[in-house]
Amino acid sequence: MNHRQTRLFNISTVFVATISFGLWASAASAQSSNSVPPTRAAMGTFPDVNDLPVRKEMPEVMTMNDGTKVTTVEQWRQRREEMKQILEYYELGHAPPPPGNVTGQDIKSLTLLDGTVKYRLVHLKFGPGEKLGFDIAIFTPAKGGPFPTIINPSFFSTPGVAVTNQSAAAITNQPIVTATNTATTNSARPRFNFGAPLDPERAAQGFSNQLSRGYALVTYRYTQCGEDNANFRSSSFYPAYPDYDWGVLLGWAWGLSRVVDYLETQPFVDKNKLIALGHSRLGKLTMVATAFDERISLGAPAGSSGAGTGAYRFCGPGRGGKEGIEDMTRKFPYYFVPRLKEFTGQMEKLPFDAHWFIALTAPRPWISVEGTDDQNCVPNAVKQSVLAAQPVYAFLGVSVDRVGVNYEPHRHGLTADDWTAALDFADQQLRGIDHHRRFDRFPPEPAPQAPQQTPAK
Repeated sequence: MNHRQTRLFNISTVFVATISFGLWASAASAQSSNSVPPTRAAMGTFPDVNDLPVRKEMPEVMTMNDGTKVTTVEQWRQRREEMKQILEYYELGHAPPPPGNVTGQDIKSLTLLDGTVKYRLVHLKFGPGEKLGFDIAIFTPAKGGPFPTIINPSFFSTPGVAVTNQSAAAITNQPIVTATNTATTNSARPRFNFGAPLDPERAAQGFSNQLSRGYALVTYRYTQCGEDNANFRSSSFYPAYPDYDWGVLLGWAWGLSRVVDYLETQPFVDKNKLIALGHSRLGKLTMVATAFDERISLGAPAGSSGAGTGAYRFCGPGRGGKEGIEDMTRKFPYYFVPRLKEFTGQMEKLPFDAHWFIALTAPRPWISVEGTDDQNCVPNAVKQSVLAAQPVYAFLGVSVDRVGVNYEPHRHGLTADDWTAALDFADQQLRGIDHHRRFDRFPPEPAPQAPQQTPAK
């Protein structure tokens, strides 16, 4: 690993490593004082969970609810709407329509990294009376444009928010996670202050690889779009929309789309090359946002774990292990509508699975960025999702190579190699830059254990 890669790894790994351990405790222990509003179903009445038919196979993508096979693009558009409505009813909830009035107020601007990078801190405003909003940090190369632009929701503070000289210096002097320490292993688990102010110069160093390759990057702390606990309905923009039954996962995705609203007005952005990339629970929100917002050109969920890229039918107890629907609805029930928990013990009645999010992205490119030793993700579950979504890409007349996957040797984290893979995929799919890389390789399947022989008596 060269010096530039090491520096990127240092910063990027600090941004994302060990999030599962650092956030679970506070999230799972939160008690809700807010009731879920009644369901807002967009089309008729859906069956109760107990009345759904058993589906042992991955649920159909290319068959309408009435049994009609999808044979035209117009039918596929109708099927997309059916699929989104099913996901909203049984998993995500319903979000309000786009506010239609997103604007941005520049708070500060700087030139960073010896004049090679421009930085802006922008406060987005929208909603009733333009009283809702949150802060985003924008990093662009100093010369050129428009740029392919990455939207990267973050566990850390939005760079430049509430930074004083003292706190910026304190951050700079914090220990750096290196490529050889335990951020991506299962031994000692470093703890990071996710709420500490983040100096823009240091953040730009962490994104130097992306910026040097000609990408702009927009980042923001995800909890500005809803606190990561069961009381999220009293935070952010939710009080302005009290009649919607959305879980916070859909709320986070709705917030990312407000960033897209703003970026569509900005001259530095190549509107045909908008990329969404997030890790872990932010990978889930990236997956949802990309499926529901067709303005996003490429989705790149990373290490998205349970309720992410891996199919529910191949995760959890007796189905592949690690994080299944039982685990997710127990630890993070506020991500979803309460109805999802009813599938515990009757998984085969689930009328959808994770491949629907990939199929809804088609024909746009999509890649799952994973670690071979991720303690939360099941490679076979990811594989089943990818394979089940590919027929939609073929039907729409594009290569199934638009659905990609990449594995790097690490545990639950987002590394410099992960970023390089995602950028290489984006280069190939959006910019016509061929890195002669394949994105269809999964880790080897574990060898089956030989049956134990009964000793002869």
